[in-house]
Amino acid sequence: MGDPIKKIELKDGTIRYRFVIDVGRDPDGKRKQLTKTYDTRKEARAEYAKIKHQTDEGTFVGPDKITVAEWLDTWLTSATIDVEKATASNYADALLPVRERLGHRRLQQLSEEDVDGLVSWMLTSGRKRGGKVGSGLGVRSVQLTLGRFRAALNIAVRRKLVVRNVAQYTQIPREARRKAEAAAAERVPWSETEVRQFLAAIRDHRLHAPVLLSLIGMRPAEVCGLRWSAVDLEAATLSVELTRTLVDGEIEEKGPKSEKGKRRLPLPKPLHAALKAIKARQAREAMKAGDAYDRSGFVLVDELGAAWKTDKFRRAIYKLMAQAKVRKVRPYDARHACLTYLATSGVPDVIVSAWAGHADLSFTKRVYIHPNAEHLKEAANQLDELLG
Repeated sequence: MGDPIKKIELKDGTIRYRFVIDVGRDPDGKRKQLTKTYDTRKEARAEYAKIKHQTDEGTFVGPDKITVAEWLDTWLTSATIDVEKATASNYADALLPVRERLGHRRLQQLSEEDVDGLVSWMLTSGRKRGGKVGSGLGVRSVQLTLGRFRAALNIAVRRKLVVRNVAQYTQIPREARRKAEAAAAERVPWSETEVRQFLAAIRDHRLHAPVLLSLIGMRPAEVCGLRWSAVDLEAATLSVELTRTLVDGEIEEKGPKSEKGKRRLPLPKPLHAALKAIKARQAREAMKAGDAYDRSGFVLVDELGAAWKTDKFRRAIYKLMAQAKVRKVRPYDARHACLTYLATSGVPDVIVSAWAGHADLSFTKRVYIHPNAEHLKEAANQLDELLG
């Protein structure tokens, strides 16, 4: 075999050293070749040896002009084949900051510094919606973006588009994580006293029953998706079998996330009475509206029978909180308050997890149970008996 390094002379008389090397085959089986030119024979020979070794080992990554945005399009198409519409939307949303900040860059030109800069920008000024535009995103949002970006780059490495995953070792700064943990610790669900205060203030409101549904631990999407056909007032039970959410501006109705999420719950007496009352009220409203009434079959509807979306439910509950002069908490925190109450009232952990519709008992305890000073006082009372 002759020397693969060829001496060439350019039109201006400059001497260069060039080689052509096979670097594999394309998807159609056609041979791919790479041409490289260097100032010295030594440089050309070293690069040829490196490429030859990488090709033989199957680790060679050839030059490619694909941009970050183009690769994310390709990855999303593959990564969301078997996921629900809401999940696919979440994947795409998580990568929006990457597109804005780095989408125009060549994928092979990305560096660890670029990813570090992306994280810094997101934490300080990356917010585009859901708050003050230009402010920093929360640590959880940044973690989701970083996780999706890492996953996309992992596949790029596997497909030999890049040599390594430049996001693999990027970390969210410790101070940002500390502040996020402190903020989460300050977000405390309602106490038993606050729950009773709120319920007393809204007892005659048409949202009394839906609020009670939240306070027995149902997710907002489960409350909005509850149909009367899933409520058995004679047996005093309800079945959680449908969620109703807004995805990319469209209503999506689907089953719970897991088989454990599909559950049949006995109705506490106050909720049983409230559901009877709202059903009778809706019957009167339907009679009054006549043909204008939308017989959607949902429990949470307006005066004309139209089903509610979770964002409307959330805004309405915030308004009720202000009127009742109770501490403002997220509607989803009603679920936390319920599960905390059950867990600290002696209900076995496995029952609390089943009530919540969780498959992982440890997840329920880790995320949803928030003992407070009142609960610790009960522990002290128990120790009185031991130590007294």
